[in-house]
Amino acid sequence: MENEHAPVTGIDSTAPASGWRAIFVPAQWLPAYKVRWLSSDLVAGVTLAAYGIPVSLAYATLAGLPAQYGIYCYLVGGLFYALFGSSRQLAIGPTSAISMLVGVTVVEMADGDPARCASIAALTAILIAIMCLIGWILRLSSLVNFISETILLGFKAGAALTIALTQLPKLFGVKGGGEQFFERISILIGQLPDTQLVVFAFGLGALALLILGEKYLPGRPVALFVVALSIVLLSLTPLGAMGFKVVGALPRGLPAFHLPSLRVRDVDGIVSLAFACLLLSYVESVSAARAIARKNGYEIDPRQELLGLGAANLAAGVFQGYPVAGGLSQSSVNDKAGAKTPLALVFASIAIGLCLLFLTGLLANLPNVVLAAIVLVAVKGLVDIRELRHVWRVSRYEFMVAMVAFAAVLLLGILKGVIFAVLASMLLLIRRAAHPHVAVLGRIPGMQHYSDSERHADNEQVPGVLMFRIEASLLYFNVDHVRAAIMEKIRSTNRPVKLVILDLSNSPVVDIAGARMLATLHTDLDRLGKRLRVVAAHGSARDMLRAEGLTELVGDISRRVLVDDAIEAYLHEMDASAEAAGQVAREPPGAGAKLQG
Repeated sequence: MENEHAPVTGIDSTAPASGWRAIFVPAQWLPAYKVRWLSSDLVAGVTLAAYGIPVSLAYATLAGLPAQYGIYCYLVGGLFYALFGSSRQLAIGPTSAISMLVGVTVVEMADGDPARCASIAALTAILIAIMCLIGWILRLSSLVNFISETILLGFKAGAALTIALTQLPKLFGVKGGGEQFFERISILIGQLPDTQLVVFAFGLGALALLILGEKYLPGRPVALFVVALSIVLLSLTPLGAMGFKVVGALPRGLPAFHLPSLRVRDVDGIVSLAFACLLLSYVESVSAARAIARKNGYEIDPRQELLGLGAANLAAGVFQGYPVAGGLSQSSVNDKAGAKTPLALVFASIAIGLCLLFLTGLLANLPNVVLAAIVLVAVKGLVDIRELRHVWRVSRYEFMVAMVAFAAVLLLGILKGVIFAVLASMLLLIRRAAHPHVAVLGRIPGMQHYSDSERHADNEQVPGVLMFRIEASLLYFNVDHVRAAIMEKIRSTNRPVKLVILDLSNSPVVDIAGARMLATLHTDLDRLGKRLRVVAAHGSARDMLRAEGLTELVGDISRRVLVDDAIEAYLHEMDASAEAAGQVAREPPGAGAKLQG
C-alpha cells in the first residue's frame, strides 16, 4: 500500500525546480496531485475556515480594527500564499502577537482615527510585502537564524502576558485602560469592584469549553461551536439584555480591492513597525512550517517562504486587511484535518468567502467576552513553561537572556520589545564571537591526542612547552581578547616555558588583523625569551599568515605540521643542546604522535 504521508513529488523533489516553476509553486505539485487527496484537502479547508473565522474576529479586535478585517486576512492571505509558499500545510492569517503589535502601535500613529488606523495597517502589510521581495532577491532568508531562540522564548512569554492583559477587562466586563503593562494592571485592579458577574461567568464558561476542547478535541473547530452557542444564548435568552457588548452586524460581501490612501512618508514609524512585523511573521511562519514539514517528511524552502509571505501580505494590504503570518496553531488544525497540499487553503478561502456572502448577519450577537476568551486560550501557547524549565537547567545564562527579553516586552511594549529582542540577539552573537575560548592543551594519557586541560585535569604537560587552541576564527574584533588571554595564561603558569604552540585547527579563517596579532604575539614572547610556533592552520589561514610574513617569524606553517611535530622538534633540539653541553640525552615522550585536528 502506498504511504499516504510520502512526500509529494515536486514540492520537495531532490531535483530543485528552476525558472518560473521555482517561483510559482503550484506548477511543482499540481502535476503530481492525486484525486484521492481532493476529499482530504476539502475537509481540511472547511475545518480551517471553521477554526479561522472566530479566531480572526478575535484577533482583529485585538488589532483595534473592524472585526471583518480579520476574516479578510484569512480569506486572501491563505489564497495568495498557496501560489508561492513552499509548505503544504502552513495556514496563513492574523496572529496574536502581530495583532497586538499592530493594535498598540497603529492607534497611536493614527491619533484614534479608525479610517487612518485601517489605512496604516494595510500600508504596513504592503510594506512587509516589499521587504519580503527585497529579502528574496538578496537571499536574506538566512538572516533570521541570527535571532536567538532563547531571546524569542522570553519575548513570546512577555507578549503573551501583554496580550492577555488587554483581554482581561473584557472578561470582567470593565473598561480597562492604560498604555504600559503595569499601568494596565493597576487600572484593572481598581476596576475589579465593577465586575459584571454575568459577563464574567459567561466568559469563564467559554474559557472552560475552549480549554476542554483543546485538550480532548485537538484540531477540531471548538471555537466555532463556542461562538455559535454564545450567539444562540444571547439571541434566545434574557442574557441579551444583561449588558453584553457584542460584535454587531458585519458588512456582507467580499472585500473590495482598495489601495491605502496614505504613503510611507505620511506615517512616522511605519517602517520600523513593518520591520518588526516582518521579523515576527517570518520567524513564526518558518518555525511553524518547518515543524509541520518535519512531521510529514519533507523540507520547506526558507527563501521561497519570503515570496509566499510577501504575496499573502500584499493581498491583505490591498483587500482591507493587515499583516498576516503562518501560525503553528492554525497550521496544526490544517494538518490534523488531513491537508495534503496548499489546495486546502484554497478551499478554506472559498468557505470563508461563502460565509461573508451569506452568513455575516448571524454574527451580530456574538459577545466580545467570547472573543476575549478565544484570544486568552490562543496566547496560552506562547508561554512555553517546559522549554523555560529546560533552559534553566541547561544554562542559567541563557535563562537570564530570556528573562531580559521577557522584561523588555513588559516594560517597553511589543514594538520596542521586538526591536530589543533583535538587538539583544545581535549583541549576544557579537559577544560570543568577540570572546572565544582559548584552551590550554595537554596530552591525553595513553593516547596520541591533545585536549583542553581545564576540562581534563589529568592531561599530561610537556616540560617547557605551553600549548593553546583558539576555538574560533581569528578576526579583527576578537584578536585583542585572544592575545590578552594567551599572555595572561603564560604569566600565570607556575612552570618555566620556552615554547608556545598555537593550534589553529579550530580557526578556519584568519584575517589581516589576526595575522598581525600573531606577529605582535611573536614579538612579545621573543622579548620574554620564548618562541612561538603556529600549527594545524587551514589552507586560507596559511595563505594569509604567509602573506603577512609569519613564516619568517615563527617557522614553517604547513598542513603537515601539527602539535606533536612541534613538540618533537623542540625536544630533539633540547636534547641536542644537552648533548652539546655534555648532558645525558633522553628519549622524547610521545615521539611520533600526531594530533588529529
